[in-house]
Amino acid sequence: MFRKHENSDAWKAGMYAIAVHAVLLAGMLFSFNWKAAHPVLNITEVELWDKLPNTQPPPIVEEAKPELKEEPKPIVEEKPVVEEKPKLEEPKVDIELENKKKELEKKQAEEKIKLEKLAQIKKEKELENKKKLEALQALSREDELQDKKLAEKKSKDALKKLQQDALSDENAANGKQASAANASEIGEFKAKIQAKIRSHVNKTLCGDGNPELRFDISLLPTGELSGSPKITKSSGISACDDAVERAIIASEPLPLPSDSSLFSNFRSLSLKFRPND
Repeated sequence: MFRKHENSDAWKAGMYAIAVHAVLLAGMLFSFNWKAAHPVLNITEVELWDKLPNTQPPPIVEEAKPELKEEPKPIVEEKPVVEEKPKLEEPKVDIELENKKKELEKKQAEEKIKLEKLAQIKKEKELENKKKLEALQALSREDELQDKKLAEKKSKDALKKLQQDALSDENAANGKQASAANASEIGEFKAKIQAKIRSHVNKTLCGDGNPELRFDISLLPTGELSGSPKITKSSGISACDDAVERAIIASEPLPLPSDSSLFSNFRSLSLKFRPND
């Protein structure tokens, strides 16, 4: 139930609201007609109220913050990723095998050094033996030279004795064909022949005793042998026999008298030798 003064006010408010709505309706119709004839750029919206608005201040509404637009991200060209091939792992060295290899190489090196040392020692020994051999050869040549000098000295001392022996041998072989005048010259040259042969004999091969041996030789007028010497009596030492035979051959040409009439006494000779006299 409204009170009297409230009832009048309500009617007034209602009429006022109706009037306002009528005005608004007329304005709307007018605006439609005008809009049809003239396009309106701005449109104003009118809100119709059923009743008076509340006099209380409206609640403060926080304005919605404008949404921040995300800035477009710069387009970055993606480079193709090259996959790196995994490196092959180096094969692991077997330590034990490596040590064995080093040990073997060390042994080979030591063996090589040993062989080189042995070769050096062998070379030094060969050089030493060579020097000894040369020294022995030099000594042997010196001994031969001394023996030769001694033989020459003895041959001079025994020349007279050889002359006598040669003369007696020739007298036994040929009888008394040679005259007493030529006997001395014949004996002298026979002694010379024996002396020359003796000078070429290596006495060291005849031992320490006093061996005796005989050889038959045939000569040419030039004093050269007409054949090989023939042994008629051995000394019992084959090396000594060979040494005298070599001495006969080495003594060519043998000395002969200048008188050719005496050559018949030297065509065939029987010579006796005692190398150690």
